[in-house]
Amino acid sequence: MRDASIKLFQTQEHACGYWPQRIARDVILDPDDPALPQAYPHMLALGFRRSGRHVYRPRCAACQACVALRVAVANFVPTRSQKRCLARNARVGMIDQPARRSSESFSLYRRYLSGRHPGGGMEASGGDEFDSFLTSEWSPTRFFEFREEGRLLAVAATDVLPDALSAVYTFYDPELASRGLGTLAVLRQIEWAKRSGRTHVYLGFWIDGHPKMAYKSGFRPAEILTASGWCKQTSSAHA
Repeated sequence: MRDASIKLFQTQEHACGYWPQRIARDVILDPDDPALPQAYPHMLALGFRRSGRHVYRPRCAACQACVALRVAVANFVPTRSQKRCLARNARVGMIDQPARRSSESFSLYRRYLSGRHPGGGMEASGGDEFDSFLTSEWSPTRFFEFREEGRLLAVAATDVLPDALSAVYTFYDPELASRGLGTLAVLRQIEWAKRSGRTHVYLGFWIDGHPKMAYKSGFRPAEILTASGWCKQTSSAHA
């Protein structure tokens, strides 16, 4: 593997997407390096994440709150709340599709952004922005579609790797927020990973105490990346 030779770049400082009062900075791998697809699974295990064609991890001078989190699927047991979510959505099927934008998925994406993230700056995203955010020319991305009686309810953009899945982004019908479709998407990806013999589902970065991140630690056993390597997350874990 040539990942040790891939150049690293550091971004300019920018406003943090999670704590607006903080300044963030990222380290990214050279997106034009031909070895990037081969290195990507290894870099996930080192705490990196993909967004579009960029594989990155935060490196902020005054904050280390973002912690990579993954779920060990072999021992996963859903909680009572998660079991209720599965039961509530028992008629929803998950279909593995190529990662290609359709008018149906793009319309759902726009409605999701307008309904769940108003004022976030992404509501006006066009088709090109959709493509460049969720996929890249080299990424092993699939779109897991969640349908009920033919109706598209949610899409999970997921990178399918030899030993793991990486949940890149999920969007769903904002009018059905009470159905727990985001939770359902993670649960079904865990099931899919387990059936296919994969060991982990990566859920990106977790921030202890951040309300938008709390759901990630509900998928047990969760593992977080620390200075000592991956370890089991506990209720007293701190970023």
